[in-house]
Amino acid sequence: MTRIRTGTALALLALGYALQLLGVLLAGAVPAALGAALGALTDTALLAPSQRPVARWLGRTQLTAPVRQLLRDGLFLGALVRLDTLRPDAAGAWLLGAVLGCWALHFLCQAVAAAVRTRRRLPFVIQNIDGSGLGLTPAPPRLFARQGTQRLAAAGLLTTAGMTVSAATESAQGAALAASLCCAVLLAGTARLSAWLLPGRRVVDEERALDWLDGWLADYRPTIGLYFSGGTSSAYQVNMWLTTLAALDGRPLVVLRERFMVRRLDTTDVPVVCLPRVAHLMRLEHSTLRVLLHPSNSGKTSQVLRIPSIKHAFINHGESDKLSSCNPYARAYDQVWVAGAAARERYRLADIGVEDKDVVEVGRPQLAGIRPAPGTPREDGRLTVLYAPTWEGWTTDPGNTSLVLAGEEIVRALLADDRVRLLYKPHPMTGTVDPRAGDADRRLQTLIAQANARRAGPGPAPEAVRALERATAQLDRLTAQAVRASADEVERMRVQSRPEPGRADRVAAATERWEAAYWAALPPYAHQVVTGSRPGVHSCFNQADLLISDVSSVVSDFLVSEKPYAVANTSGMSEEAYRAAFPTVRAATLLTPGAADVPALLATVRHPERDHFAAARRELKTHLLGPAEPPSRARFNRAALALAAEAEARNARQRDLVGDGPAERVVWTDIVGEAESEGAPDTPQALAEAFGDVGDDERPEGP
Repeated sequence: MTRIRTGTALALLALGYALQLLGVLLAGAVPAALGAALGALTDTALLAPSQRPVARWLGRTQLTAPVRQLLRDGLFLGALVRLDTLRPDAAGAWLLGAVLGCWALHFLCQAVAAAVRTRRRLPFVIQNIDGSGLGLTPAPPRLFARQGTQRLAAAGLLTTAGMTVSAATESAQGAALAASLCCAVLLAGTARLSAWLLPGRRVVDEERALDWLDGWLADYRPTIGLYFSGGTSSAYQVNMWLTTLAALDGRPLVVLRERFMVRRLDTTDVPVVCLPRVAHLMRLEHSTLRVLLHPSNSGKTSQVLRIPSIKHAFINHGESDKLSSCNPYARAYDQVWVAGAAARERYRLADIGVEDKDVVEVGRPQLAGIRPAPGTPREDGRLTVLYAPTWEGWTTDPGNTSLVLAGEEIVRALLADDRVRLLYKPHPMTGTVDPRAGDADRRLQTLIAQANARRAGPGPAPEAVRALERATAQLDRLTAQAVRASADEVERMRVQSRPEPGRADRVAAATERWEAAYWAALPPYAHQVVTGSRPGVHSCFNQADLLISDVSSVVSDFLVSEKPYAVANTSGMSEEAYRAAFPTVRAATLLTPGAADVPALLATVRHPERDHFAAARRELKTHLLGPAEPPSRARFNRAALALAAEAEARNARQRDLVGDGPAERVVWTDIVGEAESEGAPDTPQALAEAFGDVGDDERPEGP
């Protein structure tokens, strides 16, 4: 569905109310009915997922769905009074009573739904873990338990239709019948929902749930975990490490902090535990967990760093020459794992307190699927160029992203070459900080759509399209889970309470087949805007003959292929200063903001004898990503085992020092220090509150 802009939605709603008011003033059935229908249909359109930003904006202005519906019903009832349809007789009393009953039952249903959700919320969320001991029960009907806005919209459409019939027939019975039907459905749904408040439908309470979690940790005995906290658009940062985590020796575990993030994880067989509260997070201290890997920094990272029995390694979600790749926060970790010597040197030059002995080179294990460059260029000179700009970042530096200052010029220059197929893949967080970047992204997508409209050529082969449909259906079957479709956490956990070993491998194989079918089904001349989770950026690497990007981890990863790449210099620095400041671009062609050098760049790709950076790319690849042998996964696994051994040695020393005293006193001594002797609390719950337990901090589930 085409997204309705906020201004358009406001205009449609205002027009509907104006028509209804006109119907009241003029005693006109037609404007009253048209206005109510326009408003009801607009509200129905706003239920689409693409319209959620508009619905949220309306909610912030207090023009929520119930307010809009109440106003609409009030105006229509006023019009019925003016039309002498709503009289002080039995039919009129029936109509008023039924409408008021609808609203009363709607609010009662909302209250019961809130009570059910409260009683079904456990203090944690699990995935790929047998949770049968938690009393997990099927979810109640979503229309009554979760979808209050949808339920209200359906009731509004029915009552609006009934009042329209009454306005046309000058009889209150049509509206009264429609409202009575709404009452009956709401009453039945609320009664059905109330059954989930009975003891047999409830899940275990918090204390029993936490006891169960302690028991599961004791049975599973995790050794290494991946810790992540972030916003909705940052899930890619944890997803890129799931396969690597699953391949490590030991018993891996994913530890999340936000409930919504569980639904945004890619398919994995690794057990997942989400612990929103600090007090519950601290229970990991008494487990066998020895190492936590951190792909990003967040405010909640400091909370888990308080556990001294666990060693912490910062693995980042990508390396580049940007300042964020050597953040001073990194010194809070026990070790910083980097790809190669370039990052070690970056930390040394940054002088931010990270000691060289704490930097461990492990390579980039995720890059195994990137294919090397082909031996010879295409005879017809056709090229596939990937433009993958990074996002604007948290600072105002003009060189963060090329989108704002150079994006349009780069894309125009590429589209001007008839033998170029452009793949445009913007960063997932584009426009989240600087609206100008989001505007530039939309302009580029428009340019690409216009260019495709001008290009004529044969469409995809029917068999290729059918193959893509089959691959999509197969992949969707493997990845589609009730946990992704349901907003009920207990239902998600119930569905996933029986882990399926090997499912991640099956999904990976299906994804590979889907990517092959996807590229085969695209016309070879058609430009593509690639967004969403698939195809991934590495799949785009394998299609591209040339990458154009900014200073980002995309450049470092692309170097595995040893294909040519270019970086847009929008920093205002000279070429010499830019190359000195950002070593990852020393084997790149630098583009000016005007993109006048794009034709010459394309010529060097078509004629490899003009490519003067080939040797420099091979050298830089090793400098950035480390040697090819031993493989990165082996080095990563070796680093994990070594750090786990360090943690175990430290814990053994602590046990020798304090004996077999209470575990809580032993662990928290390192955190509270002398404060404990001054009467500070000494229980995990009290200490968590004293040190800033921020609670669930989760995103709303939707309307």
